[in-house]
Amino acid sequence: MSDGADRREARRFNMSLPMRVLATDSHSVELKVQTRDVSYRGLYFLSEMEFKVGNSIEFVITLPEQVTKSGDVNILCQGQIVRIDPTSNGQSGIAAKIERYEFLHAAA
Repeated sequence: MSDGADRREARRFNMSLPMRVLATDSHSVELKVQTRDVSYRGLYFLSEMEFKVGNSIEFVITLPEQVTKSGDVNILCQGQIVRIDPTSNGQSGIAAKIERYEFLHAAA
């Protein structure tokens, strides 16, 4: 086994999906971003907003009709920030694990 072995437990899919990071308190704002990759255990996205490793995060991922073949599907997720990667363009790469999720009902 090499030291550079990939230790991910779940297969990742390079998918740019619409995602909303929900405000955690009255002082924060909802953030709209795109995922870079997704697995059933976590995701990665780029953001100019500051995050801290270990903090909780709540977000909604939208699976578009092109993926579901039956209309957009929104998934509400709770998770935790596990890694932050600085980039050269002023954004940070944010890796978050998904701890819980639920499918949201479509708006009437």
